[in-house]
Amino acid sequence: MPQNEETQPFEEELGAVLRSAGDGFSADDRRELIAGGLQRGRRRLVRRRLAVTGGVLALAAVGIGGVYGGSLLGPEGPATTASVAAPPVTGAADGTPGKWKFVPVLPVEDLAAVLKANTPAGQWQFDNLDGKGESVTGVYDDGHGKAGVSVGLFRAGDSPEAGVDQVTCPDRVVVRYDRCASQRLPGGDRLMILQGYEYADRSEETKNWRAVLLTKDGFLVDANEYNAPAEKGAAITREDPPFSGTQLKALVTAEGWRPLLKQLAAQPKPDPVPNPLPAVPSAAAVQATLRSLLPKGATVVSHGGDDGHGYVVVDDGKGKSLVGVDVQPDAGKAVAELFTGAGVVTLPDGTKVRATQQPGEKGGAGVVWWSVDTLSPQGFRVGVSAFNAGAQHEAATRAEPALTMEQLKALALSPKWRKLPLK
Repeated sequence: MPQNEETQPFEEELGAVLRSAGDGFSADDRRELIAGGLQRGRRRLVRRRLAVTGGVLALAAVGIGGVYGGSLLGPEGPATTASVAAPPVTGAADGTPGKWKFVPVLPVEDLAAVLKANTPAGQWQFDNLDGKGESVTGVYDDGHGKAGVSVGLFRAGDSPEAGVDQVTCPDRVVVRYDRCASQRLPGGDRLMILQGYEYADRSEETKNWRAVLLTKDGFLVDANEYNAPAEKGAAITREDPPFSGTQLKALVTAEGWRPLLKQLAAQPKPDPVPNPLPAVPSAAAVQATLRSLLPKGATVVSHGGDDGHGYVVVDDGKGKSLVGVDVQPDAGKAVAELFTGAGVVTLPDGTKVRATQQPGEKGGAGVVWWSVDTLSPQGFRVGVSAFNAGAQHEAATRAEPALTMEQLKALALSPKWRKLPLK
């Protein structure tokens, strides 16, 4: 927290923040949420990256803004101003029957006015004040160093569950952060406040503190702040971002956002958009199969994942070891080039196997990364990774992963993966 401000332990402060939050606010219009919302967009991003990275565990290199949600400050913003990454789209019809053109609807100057009115006094620089959009970004200076700040207002998605992942504290195995608190508020809204980092491997000490409110009517108010003028590519200017947890809570729950959310709610419903995502096994199915294929003596101490991928942290008495698997039934041509060249073995049935042993890449001291990636002639891909630590960004707990390369190969080639139902 800012050094010139009286502080209390983060957990105590967040407890007070969450307890004191009232009914929040709601938008009057309860239309169905637009197709292609945040949750589906996040999964699409993850699955697209899986097609070229070789595993969801590789995504842990991405900070909170990448694998978890998505911040609004762009990576290429200059050091004096923050830039805007593309937010979830909303908009109005273009007048063509059956066609919809998504255009920004909120005046950026109105968003900036609410942001300024609900933060401590300081100097602000904003971009695109004459434009329209669903987010505002700026640089705030309270005399203790410039800080990038953004707030976005979005429809959460196209289902009652959409947006819940945005207000659920991320898994520490995948995302590195210091503190997080999440809770359903008395009026039905949900709030998350998180203190984390832009880079999971701490290659740069850019901090990302975030507050997200999910209203009971399916809208998100997402605020991000940094201890640098921009999310990426800017020098650190202060020890911490400027606003405390209490101040972030006051910002995202401010009444000033209500009329702007009503404008979003009043936009007409677009035509349904076909879901282009390939079918994958459910998270539960992947988890159960992974656990059934572990060697004897590997006790599972934690687990997690999402549709198409999962992980376990095992301990065989010699230290924790992270083991993850990704299942892509229709990887196809997207990953074919990963299975060419030296080190790739083709089995009698045509399945290609690529095995690698390399140092970890996420900042954990002494971490090694062992992986076996397989691709069948029909395009069915299973990749398995194991580490000699309970998380990639933590220090090694043992000399080698708990599973040998042969065990990883057997796990990846198990016929059980091809029998899983898809969703």
